[in-house]
Amino acid sequence: MTSFRDKFSLADKVAIVTGGAGILGQKFCAGLAEFGAKVAVVDIDESSAAILAERLSSDYGTEAMGVGCNIAARESVVVMLKKVVDKFGGVDVLHNNAATKSSDLAGFFAPFEEVSLDMWREVMSVNLDGAFLVSQAVGRQMISQGRGGSIINTSSIYGILGADKRIYEGSHYLGREINTPAVYAASKAGLLGLTRYLSTYWAEHNIRVNTITPGGVSSGQNDEFKNRYSARVPLGRMAESDEMVSALLFLASDASSYVTGQNIVVDGGLSAW
Repeated sequence: MTSFRDKFSLADKVAIVTGGAGILGQKFCAGLAEFGAKVAVVDIDESSAAILAERLSSDYGTEAMGVGCNIAARESVVVMLKKVVDKFGGVDVLHNNAATKSSDLAGFFAPFEEVSLDMWREVMSVNLDGAFLVSQAVGRQMISQGRGGSIINTSSIYGILGADKRIYEGSHYLGREINTPAVYAASKAGLLGLTRYLSTYWAEHNIRVNTITPGGVSSGQNDEFKNRYSARVPLGRMAESDEMVSALLFLASDASSYVTGQNIVVDGGLSAW
């Protein structure tokens, strides 16, 4: 008799999560560890990645490692992957979750007419080029292993919808006025195209490629933003970070063995109207 519960198990699977020490990344790593995966927490901040890996091992009794990596640099990606394979023996799940707002927040949130090409390229180098570089390296590894795999990209509702400037009137995040920059939207839309391409390109190797598209997650925005955003959402609120994890577990596990090239939108219904 088929065990549907077992299909969600990630026991003996090896998962890489980029941006693993971030707000959502920490939750994604915890979910994978709880379901039995060996987790490589990959982050530009190696110290934070190592601390999280230790906590995962303590909390869930699974193996975990923290790896520092600049995913925008091919050489750094190659070194990262070698460390993971040397320790865990291979890779079964890749979650391309890393993203950046750049080192210059004033430039990042500047009006579109004033955004510099350097800013555009800096953000794209992580959000889109980084996903390309890590997917390329890990996909090659998965093919050599001959046992398939699952690649999941993290997009955004602004990769599928235009930004509503009205919700940003009087809105702040951690004390700073915010908006949704074009480069962020374009980079996240690009991940959807990469997902569809790789899902067909690697299908013969049983490598499934899908996307999770989160809606707005409560993480330090002021009440004005939360109220304006929530008024746009059928469920009437922002998401909590925990609410993204189940979609990842589904896509990472054999529960989604016949799912590829898809975009799971977790937005409280925002994109439904």
